[in-house]
Amino acid sequence: MTISDRIFERIKQLSMTQKEFAEKSGIQQSTISEWKKNRTNPSSDKILAICKVLDVTPEWLLSGVDPAESRGKNQVYYTIDINTDTGVLVAEFNKLEKQDRDRILGYVAAFVAMQKDKAVDHK
Repeated sequence: MTISDRIFERIKQLSMTQKEFAEKSGIQQSTISEWKKNRTNPSSDKILAICKVLDVTPEWLLSGVDPAESRGKNQVYYTIDINTDTGVLVAEFNKLEKQDRDRILGYVAAFVAMQKDKAVDHK
């Protein structure tokens, strides 16, 4: 099964029209029609938008691998939209030197431990 086959299978499962998919993904209807008609695959710059609209992981879309029958939602990685607070945080974090990233991770671990202690104290 190709990537485009998986896309159209998932669109059908979601009872979504190609027009709705185009509107939600921001991909032109003509491009989507080309995928279906010529059985071609989308370009890499469209993968994340497709995954977001279809509620699937890039792993499933690209390979069809879905070992937990959950569209891969239990994976150990995240796909993050760069235009969100989390996306900005990750992008800026990745620009730092390793020692600075390690220091921030230490702060985060201390903060999480502090929050857990507060939760225990309030019980």
